[in-house]
Amino acid sequence: MILAGGAARRLGGVDKPALRVGGRALLDRVLDACRGAGRTVVVGPRRPTVRPVRWAREEPPGGGPVAAVDAGVRQTTAPLVLVLSADLPFLTPETVRALLDGIEGAGGGQGTEGVQATEGTDATVGTDATVGTDATVGTDATVGIQAIGGVQGTGGIQATGGVQGIEGTVLIDSDGREQPLVAAYRAEPLRREIALLATEHGGLGGLPLRLLVSELALARLQHPTASFDCDTWEDITTARARIREHGHVLDEWIAAVKAELGIDLDVDTAALLDLARDAAHGVARPAAPLTTFLVGYAAAQKGGGPEELAAATEKAAALAARWAEEQ
Repeated sequence: MILAGGAARRLGGVDKPALRVGGRALLDRVLDACRGAGRTVVVGPRRPTVRPVRWAREEPPGGGPVAAVDAGVRQTTAPLVLVLSADLPFLTPETVRALLDGIEGAGGGQGTEGVQATEGTDATVGTDATVGTDATVGTDATVGIQAIGGVQGTGGIQATGGVQGIEGTVLIDSDGREQPLVAAYRAEPLRREIALLATEHGGLGGLPLRLLVSELALARLQHPTASFDCDTWEDITTARARIREHGHVLDEWIAAVKAELGIDLDVDTAALLDLARDAAHGVARPAAPLTTFLVGYAAAQKGGGPEELAAATEKAAALAARWAEEQ
């Protein structure tokens, strides 16, 4: 479930989910992180997206995050929901998996199949996701889950009332603050709190998100990079600069190209770069891009999967080595 209906006042009211980082809209980056979901729900005004999604709208329109979560959760029957905001440029499938594992590992959670994601998450095939994000920058988020108090549980998870009492996993940012819109929740406790708030306040419009999650027993996942969101133009500038840093730029570029071309293929970047280097040094510099192009074309003719690509790369690398030996 991805929340994409905010007013973006600190950005002058622009359509924030449509702002581009690394040549791709923020919303599309989140969607790419949950491309394996069985269902993706975006709560907000309709806009072009990189792939089909299910649209929902909070009541009243512009009624705030609690109303938006209610609109999104009504679109699912899955036991787990992943709730994300649409402005997470560095969210990765690994972080999404870690959020879900934080609940599933606590016991009593839904397994891989049938998991639903509420605002942008990635999941294995059959998982139900409501809006996710893509991000290459960042580190593995499978460790560092801590309690909001309570007894130590399995895998380092702590939770009030014991491991079985965990009702969600939430990311915390670099300042130690919880980010409830980068989180996975059990659906039933979420619906329970929504119903209680609606009864107590006569509606959900304008309610702060902290009221919805304050009574839930949450585990905490430390991953400052993935929780980075874009609230200001300075944040947008920072995100655009970070993906161009050495060590990130190639992964970001390849992810962008694959999304643009509609290619869902794990690319062995190191092997292709080694091939390009050998072709450039052993043959001639223009041979590098031409060789890698021909490898991709040959792999596509054979079916285009990872095995075909690896085989074509290996053959071309062996040829480049033989060529160099003759000099």
